[in-house]
Amino acid sequence: MSALPDPVWPVILLAVISFGDGLLCLRPVSFIARCLEDVHWPRRYWWVLAPVKFAAAAGLIAGIWVPYLGLITSAALVLYFIVAIALHIRARDLGRNLFVNATGMLIVCVFTLVASF
Repeated sequence: MSALPDPVWPVILLAVISFGDGLLCLRPVSFIARCLEDVHWPRRYWWVLAPVKFAAAAGLIAGIWVPYLGLITSAALVLYFIVAIALHIRARDLGRNLFVNATGMLIVCVFTLVASF
């Protein structure tokens, strides 16, 4: 196993997605706000999402050069989306938010983890 990602493009793609997601969470756009409400995520914690997603993007980009940082960040994102899926299932939010958003992102994160590390 290489300490650095190979290929690097999935890591960059996931970093761009995470950064964009962070921007959308700064002041949650309507579909993100609805999703958070649907899973009963307390409004007082909404502010945490943007910094977490920006940190993920930074960790992935830094992980291109810093051994194992990208691996750890990628694994953390897999865990993040497993928790997100669990929240959707617990809230019985079994529609688009679960299957397109959370599950889609889990697939992208697992692909990045397996393909690049």
